[in-house]
Amino acid sequence: MPEILRIVTAVVALLLAAWAGYFAWRDRAPNRALLVGTAVLEIFAIVLVVTAFTRTVGGHHPHQSVTFIAYVIAFLVIPPAGFVLARMEPTKWGSVIIAVAGIVQAILVVRLQQTYTGVG
Repeated sequence: MPEILRIVTAVVALLLAAWAGYFAWRDRAPNRALLVGTAVLEIFAIVLVVTAFTRTVGGHHPHQSVTFIAYVIAFLVIPPAGFVLARMEPTKWGSVIIAVAGIVQAILVVRLQQTYTGVG
């Protein structure tokens, strides 16, 4: 997986988490822009996963294949799940849900790389 794509994805996830955390701290429900930010994070997740699978088809195989696939599934499911749950909870807790989704995505970027390369 390209390093720049991993870094950008993690930064986007952490920025979204900070933005949503600010909304929660100010006792505000997630607005449309915050939900769009969640969709942008999902786009980055899809691009990262497609890149990883393209490299896998090219001959590089993850060191922990089963764990890698489980992380990929979680990586692709968390932003949409956070989006849906935040829409169902139109209070500050919806913002907290998006903040947690952002933090988890940033952690998963690191774990995906670790399982892909065999480090950790």
